[in-house]
Amino acid sequence: MDLLPFLATTNTSFQFDVDWFIHFIFPPSPVLLGGLAITIYVSIIAQAAGVLLGVLSALAGMSRNRVLRSISGVYVWVFRGTPLLVQLFIVYFGTPYLLGGIDLFPNHVGLFGIDIRGAILAGIVAFSVNEGAYMSEIVRAGILSIDPGQTEAAKSLGMTYRLTMSRIVLPQALRVIVPPLGNEFNNMLKTTSLLSVIAVGELFRVAQAANSASFKTFEAYFGVALYYLALTTIWSAIQGVIERRLGVSQAGAQGASFWSRMFGFARRTTGTAEVEVPSSGGH
Repeated sequence: MDLLPFLATTNTSFQFDVDWFIHFIFPPSPVLLGGLAITIYVSIIAQAAGVLLGVLSALAGMSRNRVLRSISGVYVWVFRGTPLLVQLFIVYFGTPYLLGGIDLFPNHVGLFGIDIRGAILAGIVAFSVNEGAYMSEIVRAGILSIDPGQTEAAKSLGMTYRLTMSRIVLPQALRVIVPPLGNEFNNMLKTTSLLSVIAVGELFRVAQAANSASFKTFEAYFGVALYYLALTTIWSAIQGVIERRLGVSQAGAQGASFWSRMFGFARRTTGTAEVEVPSSGGH
């Protein structure tokens, strides 16, 4: 097929509706603000629940009890080895079949006196359980980074295992846990876009609706992309403050600035000089 006649008759001029784009992103409409609110609070709740599940799973995985270790291992294996989208569909669409028609996530669910959509609750459950599997490995690595001699010293003082973990090990492990934890929350902010497949009106769903109504495909999705970029940028700055407060620089990227971390470079000390090296992240 000769492409020249086709290209000659095709409108290839760049079209970008600046006025529509500006009115879409600023000031944000109530629908867009609602989508932004859902993205933020689902991320916060799911991440907090995921951290709790991760801590419990990590402690179970390091327990002397073989049953607890097995449960933790299977949990991490299953939820790290299957796609999050599949897990979301199983939780939302599959549980009624598993429970004989009982719908755990109806259209409206009363939770702590708050009316919440069942689809949102299903998303929080799926994201939390999935995040817990990743946090389990992160917490486990943080605990293993602590000198075993400190645990032995705590035992010699008569401290119980529970007290040793809460007072000695976990506070020190935070320096190792916080950087990947921050990266996980950054990823969670973007992962909430998967909620659009179960008709939750988060940011990406708002972009889909705006595109369907106006056929401004690039403008709608680019505008929402800027909102995601703003959220992750703000969180990266907050994460940097938290890391400095906890003294994370002593265990890793010493003195790394916010912009240096943003562009993938962390400052590492070599003993005599400091050099910039690419940093790694994500999972």
